[in-house]
Amino acid sequence: MTLTLPASRGLAPSDRGRAWFGASAKQALGLIVGIWIFSGGFVIVEPSPYEVMFLLAFAVALAGGLQLRRETLPLLLIVIAFTPFALISPFFMQYQPVIDGLIFNLVTIFLLVTSYFAANFVAQAPHTHMRVIARAYIAIAIITSVVGTLAYMGFLPGEDVFLRFGRAKAFFNDPNVYGPFLILPAMFALQRVLLGKGRSALWNGIAYLVIFVGVFVSFSRGAWGHLAASSLLVLVMVFFLEASAREKVRLLLIALGGLMLLAAAMAVLLSIPVVAELFTQRFSLTQSYDTGELGRFGRIWYTLDVVLTHPWGIGPLEYGFLRITEQPHNTYLNVALTYGWGGALVYYLLVGSTLAAGGRALIRASSRPLLIPVFATFVPMIALSAIIDTDHWRHWFLVTGLVWGVCAAPRPAKVQGRLLP
Repeated sequence: MTLTLPASRGLAPSDRGRAWFGASAKQALGLIVGIWIFSGGFVIVEPSPYEVMFLLAFAVALAGGLQLRRETLPLLLIVIAFTPFALISPFFMQYQPVIDGLIFNLVTIFLLVTSYFAANFVAQAPHTHMRVIARAYIAIAIITSVVGTLAYMGFLPGEDVFLRFGRAKAFFNDPNVYGPFLILPAMFALQRVLLGKGRSALWNGIAYLVIFVGVFVSFSRGAWGHLAASSLLVLVMVFFLEASAREKVRLLLIALGGLMLLAAAMAVLLSIPVVAELFTQRFSLTQSYDTGELGRFGRIWYTLDVVLTHPWGIGPLEYGFLRITEQPHNTYLNVALTYGWGGALVYYLLVGSTLAAGGRALIRASSRPLLIPVFATFVPMIALSAIIDTDHWRHWFLVTGLVWGVCAAPRPAKVQGRLLP
């Protein structure tokens, strides 16, 4: 592709070179971000391809491919405010080397930077850039879902690589991360089914079904609840905020037909004895490790006591060396343990401000179609954080950044139809 830079004709050769390089970086950024999002499905090794591709995308953005918007400044201030607390808390560690704590907390800072980057990338060209992200995310979600499902069914050689505790995890280390990772692309696909037409609705319906099965075979109760809650939110927001009176009838028919299709898919899966047995075991509000004084819920009071007596935190993963060997499995308590009271307050501010910004942006007709799938993923995700540690989930920070990006996008003078991601 030839780059045309009319404004650079009167520039000196060195200035023309810089202008050409900046324009090239801007064009390359979209492709690199797409690869970055796609690489998020491969996290078996650390550092993962996701980290490597982000560094490349960040370098290209610095070369002139990304504009920083004033509306994302609060997110940047949150990153800056969080950093000193994250750097201080490892020096209060007693059972592990300080350097290990510093590395852990630097990863958290890194993930916050990815959130800020994603926000500015989306805000620069909301429709175009959200479509890049959605296509890449749906593609890797389908691949990981197929791999996870085939491995669970025993149709892949060496399937144990893609399983853990008899549950699908695909290219992840944990089924409880693999399952929630699939929720946002499922919401992208579902919105296109509800508002799209013809082949687009059909293919996205197939994509949603494939991802649905992928989430199911993760046997993650959190992922099951997340998928159900997010799907319901997308349906409700599309129905009440986007659909016309004629479209509402169509949406009800699609919802009814979709539920019947998903029920049929589950019936087929549950007809397999080993699937039915594991489903019966997992389909419960509580497991043996949830209850009791030292269970997931019972340990909350002990964790609160540790938090209140350590204002600077105890450092990352130190909790497992105390009275209870398992981690808190509650992000809102864990951030206070890991980053101290100050870091926890900044984290709570991040969650609260993102929720408030997304809620306000839903009022804007221009933002709504782009925001619905992202916000419908974010809301149940922060609820899920109360029963599982999510402070190092890569997609948690991505989703947060996407909410900020849509909210920071400039308002078009005139909206030409729906702009779906």
